[in-house]
Amino acid sequence: MALQYNLAKVYEISENDTDFALQIVSLFLEEVPAEMKSIKTAIEDKDYTRTYAACHKIKPTLDLLGMDISYEENIQIMTWTKTEGKRKEIKEVYKSLKDRIDLAIKEIKKDFKL
Repeated sequence: MALQYNLAKVYEISENDTDFALQIVSLFLEEVPAEMKSIKTAIEDKDYTRTYAACHKIKPTLDLLGMDISYEENIQIMTWTKTEGKRKEIKEVYKSLKDRIDLAIKEIKKDFKL
């Protein structure tokens, strides 16, 4: 049973197509870790535009995979970019988001034997 993600939305929009679900989780595994690195670097550089763009790119995937807390943390980072806040204001949010995504990646790889 998945703890870090929920494929209910994926199965709902695909009419329980397991191949589609596999494509979605594969896309998550391929794109999200790279975007997380981009977010980290952009936060360190205080590049608000790049941070926002990377967060915006992963937002639909987090929603589709039912990763509600991660989705909300991602939104917090996006809001931070709009207010051009200080790095220390967002470091813990990023760390929590990264930890949740890392757990989901590990769980997906195990569940889907990838």
